[in-house]
Amino acid sequence: MRILVTGGAGFIGSHLCERLLGQGHDVICLDNFFTGSKDNIIHLLDNRRFELVRHDIVEPVLLEVDRIYNLACPASPVHYQYNPVKTVKTSVMGTINMLGMAKRVKARILQASTSEVYGDPQIHPQTEDYWGNVNPIGIRSCYDEGKRVAETLMMDYHRQNGVDIRIIRIFNTYGPRMAENDGRVVSNFILQALRNEDITVYGDGSQTRSFCYVADLVEGMNRMMECEGFIGPVNLGNPTENTILEFAEKIVKITNSRSRIIFKPLPQDDPKQRRPDISLAGAKLDWKPLVALEDGLRMTAEYFEACIAKG
Repeated sequence: MRILVTGGAGFIGSHLCERLLGQGHDVICLDNFFTGSKDNIIHLLDNRRFELVRHDIVEPVLLEVDRIYNLACPASPVHYQYNPVKTVKTSVMGTINMLGMAKRVKARILQASTSEVYGDPQIHPQTEDYWGNVNPIGIRSCYDEGKRVAETLMMDYHRQNGVDIRIIRIFNTYGPRMAENDGRVVSNFILQALRNEDITVYGDGSQTRSFCYVADLVEGMNRMMECEGFIGPVNLGNPTENTILEFAEKIVKITNSRSRIIFKPLPQDDPKQRRPDISLAGAKLDWKPLVALEDGLRMTAEYFEACIAKG
């Protein structure tokens, strides 16, 4: 098939492009390089089945494809709060443009939504039928509400125009090719540990996260795209929960770091708990994450170690 991956030069997108090329598909990677990097896909440029298009999905684009994976959107608070209006435009206008393309060429489209649609959840773990507890005027709402509107658009195009859609909600994902400067827990902690700097924990470290290795996530995305008769939404993530403090301690141990753990105030609207219920993914996609946290963290630490060595 001919497959479009928007945000294909990003952390998750680049792994997805690799996976699809390995399956023998023609892949068009579309990215405006706001948070994506050519370094993530440079090894794919010689593949005759791979095309790179520099484009911002806020602007219309005409392509003929069979599948669309819509991943384009800055996903870390540092990046999506840098230009919040642009973040909303990417989620809303970008999704409209991709749905318009899917409608025109009769392509199946998968929307990469997020666990952030649940906000600071009042039920735990989060199931797909939970409507969320989101602050619509907070500093994170450009991303949270943008992704919620993207889901609305997907469902309305499906109901009104019969567009063949899939919706996934991605929980915390980590692995090689994460951006060094994205302010996320994994990259922050590993880089601080490798440099023997103080590891910064916000709040008292009791808030929880569940971390899914990128290869497991890409497997789930691929299964969802090719699943017949199920449009979602479906949670994709790792249900094994760790406190932020436990997580910092694991990284210190794995990297043999001399770092100290220090504490700073919790940012506004930072969720206290985040863990997916993935029973629906298990039932519909026969999917569950397989990579153990310690193994994934070692592979990620090796990647960042190589980045530091290159300077």
